[in-house]
Amino acid sequence: MQAADTVEAGAAEAADGSVIWLHGLGADGHDFEPVVPELGLADRLRFVFPHAPVIPVTLNGGMPMRAWYDIYSLDRSSPVDEDGIRASARALEALIEREHERGMPYERIVVAGFSQGGAIALQVGLRFAEPLAGIMALSTYLPLASTLSAEMHADAPQRPLFVGHGTFDPVVPVAAGHAIRDTLGEQGFSIEWHDYPMAHSVCIEEITDIRNWLLRVLPET
Repeated sequence: MQAADTVEAGAAEAADGSVIWLHGLGADGHDFEPVVPELGLADRLRFVFPHAPVIPVTLNGGMPMRAWYDIYSLDRSSPVDEDGIRASARALEALIEREHERGMPYERIVVAGFSQGGAIALQVGLRFAEPLAGIMALSTYLPLASTLSAEMHADAPQRPLFVGHGTFDPVVPVAAGHAIRDTLGEQGFSIEWHDYPMAHSVCIEEITDIRNWLLRVLPET
């Protein structure tokens, strides 16, 4: 599948690591661009922020907006748009391959995302056939959990995993973050878990924790 259109920030040809960071529902690739200077890693890391396609979203009365897949309901027991999730997963895989073709080793690539984007980062990061530097899942949930055991790559538990969530999140309750932590922890993942007194957003404390985690999983070469 063709890679999504992207916004890029940070290091270009001199980059020694790539972070592919997917936005949430209704946002676009510019959403997390202002975080790059706050991380203080733009001198050596390349940040790639894809734009989701514009599609009708059932939850919002069919209004077209940028979304990685359709949302039918906020009820976690309702049906999910599996076809849409898998299509966006292929788009993220294409972006990983594009970074690799630009000379970036797979093990120097982090997949990251917020909310819907975090679900796609998990979908790909746990199943991708090559080693990755890590997976960053912010204010999100584990998609297609029923297929994970059959599809998860054998070395996935060796991939560092950062999970952050707001304790006052009214959109994706913190219990969804706990489920990521507990489900994958039982499968041998080394998970860095953080919760923060915030809603469906990010905060300066989380940005600091992300910076420290990125320094560990993408150390200077």
